[in-house]
Amino acid sequence: MPLVTHILQVETLWKRMGFDIERFVGYVNEGLLCSICRDVLEDPLQAPCEHAFCTTCIHGWLVHHSNCPEDRQALDASVLHPLYRYMKNDLNRLQLHCKNREHGCDMVCSLESIDRHERECEYGQISCSNAGCPVQVERRNLDSHLALCEYRSRECPNGCGYTVLSTEDTQHNCVAELRTELELLRSEMICRVEEAKHEMESRLDSQRRHMVQKESMLQNEIEELKSQMSRMMSDVRSLLAAERQHRQELEQAELEKRKLPSSKKKYD
Repeated sequence: MPLVTHILQVETLWKRMGFDIERFVGYVNEGLLCSICRDVLEDPLQAPCEHAFCTTCIHGWLVHHSNCPEDRQALDASVLHPLYRYMKNDLNRLQLHCKNREHGCDMVCSLESIDRHERECEYGQISCSNAGCPVQVERRNLDSHLALCEYRSRECPNGCGYTVLSTEDTQHNCVAELRTELELLRSEMICRVEEAKHEMESRLDSQRRHMVQKESMLQNEIEELKSQMSRMMSDVRSLLAAERQHRQELEQAELEKRKLPSSKKKYD
């Protein structure tokens, strides 16, 4: 199949990812065009054969092919590398129109700074910030749109404190809204009371279990102390009995000692 036909097929298979060449001012070097989409390189990568591609374009190509789309040399994603510095500098210096040119923006700036400009461009289309609003407006007209947007919200003029959408003005009923809020608050209060009740019951149960454990431990300690006291009393009684026995023995010995002199005289 001819090379040109291959390229045309690729252009139909993948969304154009490069910068539209029609936006650029002056001549653009052929080496700064993507070999696949033929637009000015966006986030470029280069093959060893020096052909350059937009990153999205070449990765999309390599899903179904294993060669360079320009010269058919074998190619794998692992050998792709960033654009040479001199080419990158040439690319960044290219001048192009803002993408919002058709809406009135006449800014022309370098490719290097175009993203920064377009993020802040007053002619850029942005979505309305009001929830539910499908309108897109130019950034410069956003404030005037917000002032009239039917999805804008504001505080109820009757003083109930509710924020209502302009489209809900006719349906808004302060009394009904306040009743609904009261019911929600009541339900929330009941839930909180129940949660507090369960929490207190849980704490009481925990404390009760702790007290029962503590009481059991104290009772065991008391029984142990009683047992120790009983052993001590038994030891004291034994000591007192031994002391009485010892005293009696001493008294007996004293008596016997006293008897010894009279017995000696009798024999003399």
